[in-house]
Amino acid sequence: MAHPKRKTSKSRRDKRRTHYQATPKNIAICPTTGEPHVYHRAHWYEGKLYHKGKVVMEKEEIA
Repeated sequence: MAHPKRKTSKSRRDKRRTHYQATPKNIAICPTTGEPHVYHRAHWYEGKLYHKGKVVMEKEEIA
């Protein structure tokens, strides 16, 4: 296995890493509620869990 002969400086290391950047997540609009959510994820809206525009589950109120 190869070993570096000299320590890589912080500035040299950081210059190499500048090309990696985060991309914003894709946001979808629910056809039923009109709420924005992440693609392929269920989301809560007014106590109901929606996925693909349909109610999957309702939140139970504990009294």
